[in-house]
Amino acid sequence: MTKEEKYNIARWVINHALKNGAQQVSVTISNSRSSSVEVREEKIDTLEQAIQNNLTIRLFVDNRYSTHSTNRLNQEELVRFIDEAIVATRYLSEDPFRLLPDPELYYKGGGPDLKTVDSGFDGHNPQQKIELAFLTEKEVLGKDERIISVTSSYFDGLSERVMVASNGFEGDSANSYYGLNAQVSVKGGDARPSSYWGETDIFFEKLKKTGIGSKALDLALKKIGQKKAASGKMQMIVENRLVSNLFSPLMSALNGSAIYQKNSFLIDQLEKKIFSEKLTVTDDPFIPSGRGSRHFDSEGMATRKRPVFENGVVKNYYIDTYYGKKLGMNPTSGSNTNLVFNTGENNLDELIALVQKGILVTGFNGGNCNGTTGDFSYGIEGFLIEKGNIVQPVSEMNITGNMKVLWSGVDALGNDVYKNSSWLTPSILFSNVDFSGV
Repeated sequence: MTKEEKYNIARWVINHALKNGAQQVSVTISNSRSSSVEVREEKIDTLEQAIQNNLTIRLFVDNRYSTHSTNRLNQEELVRFIDEAIVATRYLSEDPFRLLPDPELYYKGGGPDLKTVDSGFDGHNPQQKIELAFLTEKEVLGKDERIISVTSSYFDGLSERVMVASNGFEGDSANSYYGLNAQVSVKGGDARPSSYWGETDIFFEKLKKTGIGSKALDLALKKIGQKKAASGKMQMIVENRLVSNLFSPLMSALNGSAIYQKNSFLIDQLEKKIFSEKLTVTDDPFIPSGRGSRHFDSEGMATRKRPVFENGVVKNYYIDTYYGKKLGMNPTSGSNTNLVFNTGENNLDELIALVQKGILVTGFNGGNCNGTTGDFSYGIEGFLIEKGNIVQPVSEMNITGNMKVLWSGVDALGNDVYKNSSWLTPSILFSNVDFSGV
């Protein structure tokens, strides 16, 4: 189905819904293609391919709201689908806060090409994808007698969508991705340490295709001999690819739904300095080929570059149309795009050299954070650092504390930005973290 055909179907659906009782309507038509292969013991363990098409309609009927989806795009079936959805919506409770966005907030086109899709997505040979998974596994097999198992995988996907709203919005977007992963487990006394490594990219030609299995093996071997370290308050370095585990609660606390439901430890904190001056994060939707780059959000509202935290000051909440009306606040967007962290001057090794006694966290093992208070408890594993040197691998330890206190104690940020995500996080050194171990 061409893009124009999708637009035509979406416009027809809207017109039919408006004629049959809806006051406002939004329609999204999306399609996706994906494939994956998993290799184990030099054999294909899993091989999958999926093609999906979907139409989602958001209905606003007599101050009532509902959303419905179907993969049947035949016009005759759509008539029944829409009519039944409108009837069902009328049974719901009224909610006067449910409305489409102000048309002035919509993306109106004309933005630069964000380069989020590989135009050659359909041109890659399936056999080549399978071979990449095998080559990743071969980087590990036979390299060390302590290896127990190796699993490697290749995956890719392409998604496209067209969105039309009855009060004037029309827009489309497309995204592609490719990835390679390896997971390795090894013998280590009574334990079986395991680790993984992965690489992703929007473009097949730019995807890093070598060194992934070797990296996963190296990380697994370094875990041999893990044990608990002594409890106490110490410095903590969180590896760049794991910083999102500790930053997610901050982002959740900025969400309009959490604020309205009193489930946020950042209520009424706009323009207040809550965290370390070293914490500056910008939401930038316009990074070429950024994993989160886009011109409009799920409601069609235009994205914009804006500060999230600036020298520890809370600068913005994430407010969609619904919670904007309930909170009496101007809507911004209900979701983030690319989160860009200001960085420091040191790489990970140089951050380690700054630590007199602490732990480098390389894995999280469960735990939770209370959204209302910011209190947290997480299981961790990693490496004990003494006088700037790694002295032993550690595991079965916990960190506890409060998010406000933790992020107020940022001692240093690395320059090693993690680029396999829309959250461009460096490694971060925190002070006075409470560790529980022996």
